[in-house]
Amino acid sequence: MSSYYYLVAQLPYLMYGQAAPMSSDQFAALAKDMLDPADAALLELCSLDPEAADGDSQSPSYAGMPAPTPSSFLNRWREWERALRLHLARYRAQKIKRDNGAPVDPPENPLEAGSVAKAAMAMESPLEAEQYLDKARWDAIETLEGLDHFGRNTVYAYLLKLFLMERRSLFTAEEGFSEYKALYASILEARYSEAGSDTGPGGQMSDGPQSDRPRSENSIESGEAT
Repeated sequence: MSSYYYLVAQLPYLMYGQAAPMSSDQFAALAKDMLDPADAALLELCSLDPEAADGDSQSPSYAGMPAPTPSSFLNRWREWERALRLHLARYRAQKIKRDNGAPVDPPENPLEAGSVAKAAMAMESPLEAEQYLDKARWDAIETLEGLDHFGRNTVYAYLLKLFLMERRSLFTAEEGFSEYKALYASILEARYSEAGSDTGPGGQMSDGPQSDRPRSENSIESGEAT
């Protein structure tokens, strides 16, 4: 496996909660020019959404097992994220007392995915829960990437972390809430429709408490992804 010392050694250190030093697109373009062609091709498979191999458009993208990749790190990451989303879907169904919860039963492993979902569901603030989930994702990525600090897995992990940093900027309470609201308005609308709650014209959110702010598609409220 190739070593990418000159690429990795020059990268700014990423810390969760801080602003991203570059965009994910900028980093992907930089990495693509410095990776071997086979490793560079896998950059396209770095995603926060574990797409299923069967591509069933009628089910959430995480319902089926993710398609295997040549990278064991990406495979483990997809399995972890899929398990998290299935646990979120199950706990959400229990919370609203709905029979048809997760599209399939959550796997037992990895164990921490289930405990993360349970802890997030217990939080009263949706924003706090979203940030907790993404910090857990960050920690999982660091654990899964392994000890080859100059290998391709470190490059893929760096890109995934940039995705999380970019998404966190949408969850900032003081800045960017209008973008956050627009991005997840459809999820909130579906929630109100499901619960039989009133919405404003055009399905917009009625004035309500903090807990009624929009949730992300892989959040504790929706447990689903497009």
